[in-house]
Amino acid sequence: MPPAEGEAPKGAYRQAGELEADLLRVRASLQAIGAERLAQTDVDPVLRLVRTFGFHLARVDIRQNSAFHDRALAQLLTLAGIKGGADFPSWAEPRRRELLARELAVVRPFAHPRDETGPEAAAVLGCYRVLVAEIERHGTGGLGALIVSMTRSAADLFAVFVLARDAGLLRRDGPQVWCPLPVVPLFETIEDLRAAPEILDAFLREPIVRHSLERQADDGEPVQQVMIGYSDSGKDGGFAASFWALYRAQRALADIGARHRVRIRFFHGRGGTIGRGAGPNHRFLAALPPGTLGGDLRVTEQGEIIAQKYANRVTAVNHLELLLAGTLGRTLRDRRGGEDPAPLPEIMDRLAETSLRAYRALVEAPGFLSFFECATPIDAIEQSRIGSRPARRTGQRTLQDLRAIPWVFAWNQARFVLPGWFGLGTALQTLVDEAPEAFDALLRAKAGDGDRWAPFHYMASNAATAWAQASPEIMRLYAELVPDDAVRGRLLQQILDEHARTAEVLERLYGAPLAEARPRIHRVLEVRHRALVPLHHHQVGLLQRWRAAGAAGNGEADALLRTLLLSVNAIAGGLGATG
Repeated sequence: MPPAEGEAPKGAYRQAGELEADLLRVRASLQAIGAERLAQTDVDPVLRLVRTFGFHLARVDIRQNSAFHDRALAQLLTLAGIKGGADFPSWAEPRRRELLARELAVVRPFAHPRDETGPEAAAVLGCYRVLVAEIERHGTGGLGALIVSMTRSAADLFAVFVLARDAGLLRRDGPQVWCPLPVVPLFETIEDLRAAPEILDAFLREPIVRHSLERQADDGEPVQQVMIGYSDSGKDGGFAASFWALYRAQRALADIGARHRVRIRFFHGRGGTIGRGAGPNHRFLAALPPGTLGGDLRVTEQGEIIAQKYANRVTAVNHLELLLAGTLGRTLRDRRGGEDPAPLPEIMDRLAETSLRAYRALVEAPGFLSFFECATPIDAIEQSRIGSRPARRTGQRTLQDLRAIPWVFAWNQARFVLPGWFGLGTALQTLVDEAPEAFDALLRAKAGDGDRWAPFHYMASNAATAWAQASPEIMRLYAELVPDDAVRGRLLQQILDEHARTAEVLERLYGAPLAEARPRIHRVLEVRHRALVPLHHHQVGLLQRWRAAGAAGNGEADALLRTLLLSVNAIAGGLGATG
């Protein structure tokens, strides 16, 4: 009788560990009869493949927004008749923590599998029940972590355990409850990155977390994964503030892990452009905070970067070797100890805060959203249907609701490249004017062979590249699409002034005009720019016609959209990295 759908045939391996155990028996038998060469040539390669890829090739992470979990819990609390449960998303943190702790101490779920719960609760519980079935059939080998996007508090993480309880995902060792899959925070905004150490400390103090980490480690070293978001922190606070908030958070989170005797594995959510955390991998690794790389590394590769780095086997091997060598080298250096040289961290605190104020002064200025929506092709990008997620989280026409990927994509298409440099010029110029000795310290940190400080060197070189990709000529072209003369003039001038200011201070850092100090980069960008100019003019004309047709409702807009999206694709290809 054939096995039921989803069931393995009799005698088949259910998990990779079973095959590994048999391979080890074969290897031991060959060694016992003196056939070491056969063991090395025939068994060892298969054993390495099994240990590396298992039966699943790659692990699948399960990621959901904390606000979505809040709505799911509100629906379950309402179903269970808990007073005020419908307002759970607005409860104060202590009240949320108290309820979640109480619920984790009991076995009963809020809802029966056949209950009508509400859309968010049904989606989360349905997903977790699929995970339960997968674990029962094949174990956890092909499953990654339960990642909580926009983690704002420890309660956002404990909520996952309660939802997992309702789906039957939690396990019990006598009185102790634990989760077979890691629960991972994702800190994305500047505020959340600053709060991250306190959140992680509260999370790791809970017995359910500690026991889960120990069981997941299977007698090895407990490891807590922490994901940090480069894209949303950049959108929230600008390039320099994001860079430094990420740096400070990693240092503090690693210290929290050491205090709890748990190694922190950072998962770097980098995008394909400088405004979303991209940059040369060797400089990225060198610029990580001391003590935050524990022998392994998780990073995301997105967008055009996947094809650029991995479409060709030779290129892919080269990039993977660079990552491996860089991770190993940095781990070994960290084991010898080391601290950031004083007073550079304090100077960077000041630099980041000034940059944050300059950036927020732009994005919170009256009329900014209108300027952004008219002076970039964001409306066309939202129609492209090429992203893994919608351009907006809930569909609201607000800056907060817009995701970071289309935010960066739109600015880069119009050659403002604003997320990669804006605010740094004001911050550096303020140091020049108010604390010249601090600027001189950064100058040495950037240029000196013996005194070079990798974090600042990496940040400055990335900003210089992003600045060079921006084009005042093309900025003015797209700004003409803004119908309000006053808004256009005021905000465009603010951006152009910061672009000029950034050039001045970067030239002081490099000791020469950037085109002279970085000739190879500027030569490549100039060749691209000359080829892109006619495409930008073509796209601006298409945007004018498409928007006018859409406003008139005459049906021409649909016909124009395909051509407009082709122009978006062409400019993206010419730039090489737009989102």
